[in-house]
Amino acid sequence: MRSKRHRWGIIVVPLAGFALLGPMLGTAQAEPIAASPAAYRNPALPVKDRVTDLLKRMTLAEKVGQMTQAERGSLAADPGAVTELALGSVLSGGGSVPTPNTPTAWADMVDGFQKQALASRLGIPMIYGVDSVHGDGNVFGATIFPHNIGLGATRDPALVAETAHVTAAETRSTGVPWVFAPCVCVTRDARWGRSYESFGETPELVTQMTTAIDGFQGTRTADLKNPDRVLATAKHFAGDGDTTYGTGSGDYPIDQGVTQTSRKEFARIDLPPFIAAVQKRNVGSIMPSYSSVDWTDDGLGNPVKMHANKELLTGVLKQKIGFDGFVISDYNGIDQLPGTFPEQVTASVNAGVDMFMEPARYREFVTTLIAEVNAGRVKQSRIDDAVRRILTKKFELGLFEKPFADRSGIKDFGSAQHRAVARKAVAESQVLLKNSGNLLPLKKNAKIYVAGRNADDIGNQAGGWTLTWQGFSGNENQQPGTTVLEGIKQVAPNAKVTYSKDGTAPVAGSDVGVVVVGETPYSEGFGDVGGPQWAYDPADNGVPREAKSLSLQPEDQATIDRVCKAVAKCVVLVVSGRPQIVATGDVDALVASWLPGTEGAGVADVLFGKRAFTGKLPVTWPATAAQEPINVGDRNYKPAYPYGFGLRTRVS
Repeated sequence: MRSKRHRWGIIVVPLAGFALLGPMLGTAQAEPIAASPAAYRNPALPVKDRVTDLLKRMTLAEKVGQMTQAERGSLAADPGAVTELALGSVLSGGGSVPTPNTPTAWADMVDGFQKQALASRLGIPMIYGVDSVHGDGNVFGATIFPHNIGLGATRDPALVAETAHVTAAETRSTGVPWVFAPCVCVTRDARWGRSYESFGETPELVTQMTTAIDGFQGTRTADLKNPDRVLATAKHFAGDGDTTYGTGSGDYPIDQGVTQTSRKEFARIDLPPFIAAVQKRNVGSIMPSYSSVDWTDDGLGNPVKMHANKELLTGVLKQKIGFDGFVISDYNGIDQLPGTFPEQVTASVNAGVDMFMEPARYREFVTTLIAEVNAGRVKQSRIDDAVRRILTKKFELGLFEKPFADRSGIKDFGSAQHRAVARKAVAESQVLLKNSGNLLPLKKNAKIYVAGRNADDIGNQAGGWTLTWQGFSGNENQQPGTTVLEGIKQVAPNAKVTYSKDGTAPVAGSDVGVVVVGETPYSEGFGDVGGPQWAYDPADNGVPREAKSLSLQPEDQATIDRVCKAVAKCVVLVVSGRPQIVATGDVDALVASWLPGTEGAGVADVLFGKRAFTGKLPVTWPATAAQEPINVGDRNYKPAYPYGFGLRTRVS
């Protein structure tokens, strides 16, 4: 099991700890930058010249420091490391937050690390990064958008860019100028626990949605300096959504597995979104996948991990595609490479990784890479290339001139305007799969019986990567928002609504049942069908979560059966990160609601005709779980609902 990725709970460090660093760090603000006449400090010079000047002044140790990223939780116990090692970056893993978990506290925390960076000999600012994959999900009060699979269903690239822009604005207001998003993987198997992070199963659809990068970064390099933009990361290069079930790492059946394919098919399915991300969107950073590639061209049996794949990282990505940003490893990404730690470091650097996400082993990484360079196993030119790429983005972000948080956007964090964008995205993401007798849209004065465990649960509708790595069920200690049930009451205030979570309350007098079922939160390999069961968030109390499946949980199907047999007309909403097999004999209308995030009123908007159903399936909806993997274009393609399917309604 890979779980060296320390995202297994909430890591909290009081901000008071940073106050104790003052005497050690001095009062270094922007003075070190302003005090020197060095060319790299002159904003009037071209970025290329500034980078060249700075590189000439740097020692090997300082260069390696720039290639190193540490986790804030580890640094709390090692307060001098950022200055001493001239670390290039700090990150927060999922659930790694300051106390209190507010935008201002985040800005204070990031500024604290920045002061440490500026106190180093050359005063090179660090760059802070977070996983803002569907909003700034680590921060309480953020606007949480539908996960990418829902955004893919919208078929609306401009809206996708708008959601990313809001996410960028909220993230940058907390002092964070870099996000590990978007995922531009092409998901080819719904059993994969990260399938909801993909926009869909075809490279054409995912490529269209690379507009998210424009939303994050803007469309001009100069936009990166703006307080509502961040550096984006296209991930995970490449083929992570195309791995073969049964090849996963550790006890993950498919996540971090092996993409078994030919170079021709890899270029057809897995590379196109990255080509667009680089050549059309000018993405600033790219993250390689934990997965491996095993070419069928020369016979299976010799897979190469992406973190050590020089053919793809350097030969294809940097040289052929022309990527001039920097490659950031995934969390402890080199740990799965063969050999000793020095051999892992050397293999990955030489393959083309530029910055290394080493949450806790950052000191060991620095000393190891320095030793490998001195031993001649890593060339100085490779180090210079990596650092040049990193420094270029720091200059383009304006960090040398304005290293500290611009807090002007905090006033709009989680604002009504931002949530309106999310609500629109939710409405456009809903896919109507069945609508017998044109049951939908519902009348706004109907007598409605609402049931199902996902009807009134912010955690379940937000999914993974919400406040913690795995996310968690319930409304307690959750992101503020509107559940589907609350949305129904809000959009149809004249409706008579009865709610029963399990559908056991009397249904007498109800015109229509609305049953909201689906999945509970997960992320990565813990979402693999047949994979391990998470039990480590505070909300879990040590109890393992339900096993993941492509079939509805028995309690969900039982609720559907109970309600839909008792009420004359019945609507089922499936809140999930992927298709679920539903027995629909007594179901009049079926909706794929995906993982809508915090704005459940967007679901109600289409239920009652405030907005029309326009969503289309971004993935194939199988007839049985045994059909997976199933994708449009396959032979004997007979799903329950094909890729691109979606009934439409009119605004009522």
